[in-house]
Amino acid sequence: MVPVARIARQGAAVVNRAAGCGARGPRLAFRQNNRRKHHALPGSGRARHRRRQRHRPAGLLCRGAEGARIAVGDLDLANAETTAAAIRAEGGEAHAVRLDVADPASATEFVAAAAAALGRLDVLVNSAGIREICPVLDLSFEEWQRVISVNVSGTFLPSQAFGRRLVALGRPGRIVNLASTLGLMAAPSRAAYTASKHAVVGLTKAMALELGAMGIRVNAVAPGVVRTPLTERYFQDPEMAQTIRDIHALGRWAEPAEIAAAILFLADEANGFLTGSILPVDGGWTTGKKM
Repeated sequence: MVPVARIARQGAAVVNRAAGCGARGPRLAFRQNNRRKHHALPGSGRARHRRRQRHRPAGLLCRGAEGARIAVGDLDLANAETTAAAIRAEGGEAHAVRLDVADPASATEFVAAAAAALGRLDVLVNSAGIREICPVLDLSFEEWQRVISVNVSGTFLPSQAFGRRLVALGRPGRIVNLASTLGLMAAPSRAAYTASKHAVVGLTKAMALELGAMGIRVNAVAPGVVRTPLTERYFQDPEMAQTIRDIHALGRWAEPAEIAAAILFLADEANGFLTGSILPVDGGWTTGKKM
């Protein structure tokens, strides 16, 4: 299984099969089936300004408690170190690495640093994510580019760097991307975010097709509304909180640990025939509309 974390302007995780247990992010390793795995998780720290972490690193902490070895990547190294320290406090091993997921050189350096710290890499979790709330006719090109850069390029670049390393070494691996229910449907005033998450879904399938023969599986999680620092203001408004309950068939929102569990499922070696899949973890939101 592999841990996961979500962030803004950060974005991938790498795992070492030597030990085992996850948006621009951390890398960690954890023990599973008496083998150690190493993971790199870009974007697990909290990013500055609007480039903020979309989910708390609950999955990382969970895995840290199981002896995970983790590399945490963040645009702000201090934030990465804060997350790494929290993982170490739970009994895990974690390393902080600066990472800008939208920069090709930074993505390559992150994977190299994760490998140097952890050894063999097994799993990458791409969790970078930011979003705008703006009517499409008022959306500036600058804002459009910012969202696409973090959400799409921030998924592509760490994946490419991770894939290149594994293929060069002749090793298998797993990539788990963080998509969204808005990668399967749409919502008003979120044109850039919706487009970016549809792109993550397409990229996941394209990478799965190309990398499958090389032993690299690629899947994605599509969460519904999750209570995180990025979405916290929604829950301070009783009317908005009720709306969120109403759109989910389960009548509630998700907690970060529930998304982490789905990522662990997709990264688990036991699911070796699973690739190119998009797993909605949305409380039934995309199942249909309540009448």
